[in-house]
Amino acid sequence: MDELDLRAWIQKMDKFEPLKLIKGAHWDLEIGAISKMVQYKARQEFPRSFPALMFDEIPDYPAGFRVLVDPLDSLKRLSFSLGYPLDLTPIQFVKTWRENTKDLVPLPPKIVKSGPVLENVDDGDQVDLWKFPTPKWHELDGGRYIGTGCVFITRDPDEGWVNLGTYRAMVHDEKSLGIWIAPGQHGRVHLEKCFQRGQPCKMAISVGHHPLITMAGSLKIPWGGGEYDFLGGLLGQPVEVIEGEYTGLPIPASAELVIEGECLPGDTKVEGPFGEWTGYYGRSPSLEPVLRVHSVKYRNKPIMLGNPPVKGGRLCTHFIWPAYIWDELEKAGVPDVRGVWCNEHAGSHLIIVVAIKQRYPGHARQAGLLATGCQSGARLGRLVIVVDEDIDPSNTSDVIWALGTRCDPERSIEIIRRCWTSPIDPAIRHTDSVYNSRAIIDACKPYEWKNEFPKVVEIGPELKRTIEEKWAKELQDILE
Repeated sequence: MDELDLRAWIQKMDKFEPLKLIKGAHWDLEIGAISKMVQYKARQEFPRSFPALMFDEIPDYPAGFRVLVDPLDSLKRLSFSLGYPLDLTPIQFVKTWRENTKDLVPLPPKIVKSGPVLENVDDGDQVDLWKFPTPKWHELDGGRYIGTGCVFITRDPDEGWVNLGTYRAMVHDEKSLGIWIAPGQHGRVHLEKCFQRGQPCKMAISVGHHPLITMAGSLKIPWGGGEYDFLGGLLGQPVEVIEGEYTGLPIPASAELVIEGECLPGDTKVEGPFGEWTGYYGRSPSLEPVLRVHSVKYRNKPIMLGNPPVKGGRLCTHFIWPAYIWDELEKAGVPDVRGVWCNEHAGSHLIIVVAIKQRYPGHARQAGLLATGCQSGARLGRLVIVVDEDIDPSNTSDVIWALGTRCDPERSIEIIRRCWTSPIDPAIRHTDSVYNSRAIIDACKPYEWKNEFPKVVEIGPELKRTIEEKWAKELQDILE
């Protein structure tokens, strides 16, 4: 099956939006710096698409040992990968995702006996993590991070279900990794359950694979539901996996590079710091579990995936996370939600914008409180802004305009205290607090007199259509 083969994806992508090949960039900071400069430009010109970067001929490594950075950090590439129309706006994509996942039937992975990932197998003394061109992404990072575009594969020791999670892994030496999983994440719970029993926690880390596997690992699949199953249902056919010889965990059969090992209770080493998606080094170096590597499986000339965090987070999650919040708002009974967006400049958690058509007094407050309290919006939130249905929540300019003209601070802002944050929250001094606060900002027209609110200065739909038809060429020349 080539649907989840990275090399097949690259071949298809070359006919649509070729990757940018960069030869000779050094693993020590150059790959990271070039990637960051492209990421920053993409944020400034969002939602314009910039090419994904493929690094080859990396100094100290054989040609063909490559690093692919940010393959889905583009609305067009994400839409292409999912088979969606390529001209969707951000909010249209959110709606399309919701429609395609609304009645999704999970499809368990299919176990196969072999796959491309088994072209090379290094066990025991053969294991050497330095064999692969792991970048040092940022100048102040504590080491070289092989786990950024990866998925951790773990199994719940009580219930037996398998989780895929996008966490981070730092190379300590040729046979061990330092791992960090944020509190509350499913992989962290699996790890803690094993340690509480006094047992090792076996893990597999897929470092190179089809980009949709990384996407699946970043989703908020409910507890007990597998990402493999979700992805199989999304694609309409099961994900092919092999059982890891050491861990017994299901590994993508077409993966480029997979690491198998175990974490032992009490076995820790200093991990970090690492530049996070908040744009800061959010937590100090600390003692974290060590993954003792027993086996490395990889294809000939493997392609590693890199998703180095950039301030604002991965664009991929901005297109999908709002769909989960929107679903949860509707399930909680909030009517007439017209759009949800997680602002691309502030990460997929920090600023949530909800557009509604106001139906009753308190409707805006209800939407804001539930958006910050639902499972998908609860962790590391900061601001929830509620706007009227005439505002596109993905258009930062429109949202700021609504804030400036419809929000009266005295009546429009509520503060919620002692909320769920994260160790990477840069605004919280974590020696003092494990909580943060939220602001719910009502940037809607006041419900009591919304029909009397000043009229918006705009071009009417009929006049706009007439001008676009009559002056199409001139407008195209001016606006492009």
